[in-house]
Amino acid sequence: MNILITGGAGFLGLHLATYFHKKKHSLTLVDINPFNKTEYPRDCKMILADVRDKKKMKKLMKGIDVVIHTAAALPLSKPETIMDVNIMGTKSILEVAKANSVKRVIHISSTAVYGVPKKHPVYEDDTLIGVGPYGKSKIAAENYCLQAMAKGLNVTIIRPKTFVGTGRLGVFEILFDWIHDGKKIPVIGSGNNRYQLLDVDDLIEAIYLISSRDLKKYNAIYNIGAAEFSTVKNDLGALFEFAGSRSKLVPTPAGPVKGALWFFEKIGLSPLYQWVYDTADKDSFVSIDKLTKDLNWKPKHSNRQALIKAYKWYLSNYDEIKARSTGITHTVGWKQGILGIVKKFL
Repeated sequence: MNILITGGAGFLGLHLATYFHKKKHSLTLVDINPFNKTEYPRDCKMILADVRDKKKMKKLMKGIDVVIHTAAALPLSKPETIMDVNIMGTKSILEVAKANSVKRVIHISSTAVYGVPKKHPVYEDDTLIGVGPYGKSKIAAENYCLQAMAKGLNVTIIRPKTFVGTGRLGVFEILFDWIHDGKKIPVIGSGNNRYQLLDVDDLIEAIYLISSRDLKKYNAIYNIGAAEFSTVKNDLGALFEFAGSRSKLVPTPAGPVKGALWFFEKIGLSPLYQWVYDTADKDSFVSIDKLTKDLNWKPKHSNRQALIKAYKWYLSNYDEIKARSTGITHTVGWKQGILGIVKKFL
């Protein structure tokens, strides 16, 4: 099949390109950011383009069978950028896909659309409550997907939990940095809450199965996350043990800490955005029953396995990672800001 992947230069885009190339598919990768071409299969087409540019996207989408739409402005971007890229970019992709008779669009959304749920597990038909520009933009983008479905376009919406894997940095680079240096890790609340993650390889496999099977099916919304997960304390404890680190969790009072993080976020001194710290002391897990039933498949990696695999990669590439500039994507570390100051005292 001919596959077009938006956000191809990102963490998820790279993993998708590698996996789909092994399955012998023809790949066109699109991103507004430059590609590190040495990391990609040689015969991938790597195009610098903005998904909001309908004229350019219409040209690139000719002859494409499946579009995997991962392009998004992430939460550390400016609010106006997040809203424009995530909403209007999705609208553009859907309209061009329909005009070019694309067989299926797979839209990568987020479980951030559920806000901070009061009951668990969370199901696909539960209420959507956007927290911050990112969560709100993902809800609006999904609404365009639903409209496109109603007009006859085959669309699958996937809502992944926070996914981690080889190459994932961003907020995880901060965590891994502290563990590497044996620092105490402040945790909002007690750490006894259950928090579900997702291994990127499981996400990739699910996307592949949806793209390669009967294209008349899967016009639906699916949650995806790890099938096996424990509390924050237990899963991070397993990572500390693997790393041989002196790190340990330090519980903190949720209310005051969230208030402080909100303040430091607003003045640009914290890399942690509202949805992250609002959910940090809460149970956070979704039902994946619908996906596993429809695909006859289940995730292979637990939270612990996903974290350990990502940390092993981090150690193997430590010097190169530390030589990179910081940024706001998942492929680079984020500036620690106020967290870097706190780290010196722990």
